[in-house]
Amino acid sequence: MDGDNKSDSSATKNATTAERRSEREIVVTRTFKAPARVVFDAWTKPELMKRWWVPKSCGATLAACEMDVRVGGRYRLVFEHPEAPAPMEFFGAYLEVDPHSRLVWTNEEGGENGQVTTVTFESKGSDTLLVVRDLYVSKDALDAAIASGSASGFDEQFDQLSGMLAAP
Repeated sequence: MDGDNKSDSSATKNATTAERRSEREIVVTRTFKAPARVVFDAWTKPELMKRWWVPKSCGATLAACEMDVRVGGRYRLVFEHPEAPAPMEFFGAYLEVDPHSRLVWTNEEGGENGQVTTVTFESKGSDTLLVVRDLYVSKDALDAAIASGSASGFDEQFDQLSGMLAAP
């Protein structure tokens, strides 16, 4: 994950790129064949998020998805896995919400090492360029996230999102 990671299994699939931009930041990009408002909705409506967020290959399910998408609002995601002794919770607060163009939130489950995530949705004609930036508090925190695998999975997630967006 220290360099470009590109996945493009077919000519019709847009590539997901993941790149470490600095000691503390990882940036993931992908273009989706849908308008920015539709892609934004997939990130902000629980009923849509549940359909694509968890990579199917990991065997986990999104048991709870609570999202109060407004500045100061909170989110809570609870994952269950048959081999996990207890559910895994991810939670935080929305710092910025600019409909159809930008979301910023905290990742408080990491305690003092939790990153801040910024997602931008840029219209490119009828497509949307999505950019996800995770900014960690330190190089060690980002190194630990990469080592744990928590910074991976975007390619599969974004394939699932793309499939959902293409469905009627």
